[in-house]
Amino acid sequence: MHALKKNRPLRRIVLASAATVSGMVMLLSLKPHSTPDVGLAVPAPSSSSSTSGGSSGSSGSSGSSGSTGVSKTVTGDSVDTRWGPVQVKITVKNGKLTDVTAVVYPSENPRDQEINSYAIPKLRTEALAAQSADIDTVSGATYTSDGYRQSLQSALDSAKS
Repeated sequence: MHALKKNRPLRRIVLASAATVSGMVMLLSLKPHSTPDVGLAVPAPSSSSSTSGGSSGSSGSSGSSGSTGVSKTVTGDSVDTRWGPVQVKITVKNGKLTDVTAVVYPSENPRDQEINSYAIPKLRTEALAAQSADIDTVSGATYTSDGYRQSLQSALDSAKS
C-alpha cells in the first residue's frame, strides 16, 4: 500500500501544508527584472536653496477688506539624509501654516522618484493638518520623512522669530 493512502491522514496534511508554504515563499521571492515607470505627482526640485523671508515678512495678502493678512515665506535648513538632502519652504499667514513645499529632495534615480512621488504629498498634508513638525513617518520613506520633519521644524522656528 502506498505511503500517502488511508493509513496516514496527518502525514498528508503536513506534506500538503509544507508544499503550499514552499510555493508561497517561491512566489513572494520573485522580483521584477526592471524598474516600473512611475508618473510623478511632485514637481522636480529646484536647484535654489536660498532662504527667503526677513524679520518683517513679505506682504502677500489677497486684500480682504478690513484686515491686513501678512504672510511670511521661510525656507528651512537643508538636511542631509542617507539618500540626499531634503529642504522645505513654508508660508505662514496670521500665525497659521498655510503652505509647505519641498524644494529639495532625493530624486537621483527612479526609486527615489517613486518613493517621493507618494511621500512628499503625504508629508505636506500631515504638516498642514498638524500645523507643526510633529508628523508621522511615511512608511518606505523613513529618511525623507526625517529630513522633511527637521527642515520643517527649522523653518517654523525661523518664522516665529
